[in-house]
Amino acid sequence: QVQLVESGGGLVQAGGSLRLSCAASGRTNSNYIMGWFRQAPGKEREFVSGISWTGISTYYADSVKGRFTISRDNAKNTVYLQMNSLKPEDTAVYYCVVRRDAIDDTWALWDYWGQGTQVTVSS
Repeated sequence: QVQLVESGGGLVQAGGSLRLSCAASGRTNSNYIMGWFRQAPGKEREFVSGISWTGISTYYADSVKGRFTISRDNAKNTVYLQMNSLKPEDTAVYYCVVRRDAIDDTWALWDYWGQGTQVTVSS
């Protein structure tokens, strides 16, 4: 089992920035993929970003490319999501996810989920 705890959400004005963190614990052996999904009210879960174990490979949804940056610190078992130039449409609950295989934008393929952290962007 892997436990994930997100932090860093909050309320910010459009154009502002937030940094989300997610600490993993439990059976966190090497070569696990980490990522972020989000879900806005009344909408389906949406892939945001993913990062490989080495950090060399990163993927982003088109909606966040150029504004969000994912990174990880394996010594701390932590993944980060730096969110800049935030827009009201970024408002959602953001979930940290982990899986053993490749990065994938299908939510059902991810094995572990955090409890989520709310991000609200006001206009």
